[in-house]
Amino acid sequence: MGGHHAEPYKVPHPSIYKVENVPQLLEVKESLARQGLRDPWLRNEAWRYEKKGFGTHASRLSTFMFRGLGVGFCAFLVTIGVEYALGVGKGQGGHGHGHGDGHDDKGHH
Repeated sequence: MGGHHAEPYKVPHPSIYKVENVPQLLEVKESLARQGLRDPWLRNEAWRYEKKGFGTHASRLSTFMFRGLGVGFCAFLVTIGVEYALGVGKGQGGHGHGHGDGHDDKGHH
């Protein structure tokens, strides 16, 4: 069920994520240590900085902003093609002047 035809996703072992491998988290750890504190859960944030698995901020932003752009553009082109083929919108120029709307063409009121 669920349409998965490949092996199930393998959850990585938590020991591969180390605070020492992430400069930003190492700075937080050292700052806490200067105050006599420590965060035992800090390692749980290390995965966010793994570029291979999670990407960079720029790549995540790019994915967020442009996801679906190709499909949307293709749908736009299909819509234009269908409208052109069916003649939708042809003969509707003139902005409503002279189409029996009760106004004469002598001027605007």
